[in-house]
Amino acid sequence: MSFLSATLSRVKPSPTIAVTAKAAELRAAGRDVIGLGAGEPDFDTPQNIKEAAVAAIAAGKTKYTAVDGIPELKAAICAKLRRDNGLDYTPAQVSVGTGGKQILYNALMATLNPGDEVVIPAPYWVSYPDMVLLAGGTPVIAAASLENDFKLTADQLEAAITPKTKWLIFNSPSNPTGAGYNRDELKALTDVLLRHPHVWVMTDDMYEHLAYGDFKFCTPAEVEPALYARTLTCNGVSKAYAMTGWRIGYAAGPVELIAAMRKIQSQSTSNPCSVSQWAAVEALNGPQDFLPANNEVFRRRRDLVVKMLSQIEGITCPVPDGAFYVYPSIAGLIGKTSPGGRLIDSDEAFATALLEEADVAVVFGAAFGLSPNFRVSYATSDAALETACRRIRDFCASLS
Repeated sequence: MSFLSATLSRVKPSPTIAVTAKAAELRAAGRDVIGLGAGEPDFDTPQNIKEAAVAAIAAGKTKYTAVDGIPELKAAICAKLRRDNGLDYTPAQVSVGTGGKQILYNALMATLNPGDEVVIPAPYWVSYPDMVLLAGGTPVIAAASLENDFKLTADQLEAAITPKTKWLIFNSPSNPTGAGYNRDELKALTDVLLRHPHVWVMTDDMYEHLAYGDFKFCTPAEVEPALYARTLTCNGVSKAYAMTGWRIGYAAGPVELIAAMRKIQSQSTSNPCSVSQWAAVEALNGPQDFLPANNEVFRRRRDLVVKMLSQIEGITCPVPDGAFYVYPSIAGLIGKTSPGGRLIDSDEAFATALLEEADVAVVFGAAFGLSPNFRVSYATSDAALETACRRIRDFCASLS
């Protein structure tokens, strides 16, 4: 009998973390590896937010806090949701966790029973299905397509829902594709959900402020107020505020669900870092003027990467609406062989050969539930992106 839990056999390590670790290992061995795997802004945390953390330390705000967040942060989250999304929540409806991932995990742990199904549009963030499995549920993957800009249609959602469905996990703009649902597209999905009152919606709005061009962000409970009572609106400060390491995520939803999530958190991690919470108060309440400036940098990088990758024979690279990822198809490269002798029979083989033979780290599409693709994070410098895209171009040209 194994000493380890059988639960572990149902899940796998995060592929994005694995790619980042492999790239770091090769760099340590002296290789000039460009990492395009991590979903982490290269901007520094804004100075006013850092100063708020320093002030919190100086004031001795370094003790345990309430399990799921200090009152000041919950108030700031309520103000943000009202200001940005037109959603009214009270502090009793808010939970603060150690990053957005914990918020989602707590909600799934608090609600799923064996046999419960969770609809997850693909391509999806790598952790969604595994968190559902850890919580004892069953992921139901509803695959979108490149032809539909990687967005789920109302008919696909309708077909995925069964009497066992408990949640829809909804992420826009998306990791890994950057695809964003406009109001009409989202309304088509919420109309389906209105016909299935047993299905709740868990939104992942982490990339809300990273939206480009004419795309305007909206979230399900904002588009369809009738879903408010069965929606958990999740967000955090990691991406837009360049606070990945501070580990603050939050959610707003029905009081009963928030209380259940608090119970889970009280017996797992307890409160998020006190200093990080005070920094997040400043992030949400303080100046927001840096967001458009950062967005302009990301938009420029997006355009650079899309242009360079689109010029490569065998690659199709759609233009994303937001986030900081592109999700190119390599359908035109499948079946070819690399100079090192590796058969490119999958996107995983492509990503492995690209790293080992061209020193560019990307994440293969199968990790996100849709192949043959790969994800590029353009949250790095223009110079690194240009060099990486040239290496990808030369590598693809070398395939035979």
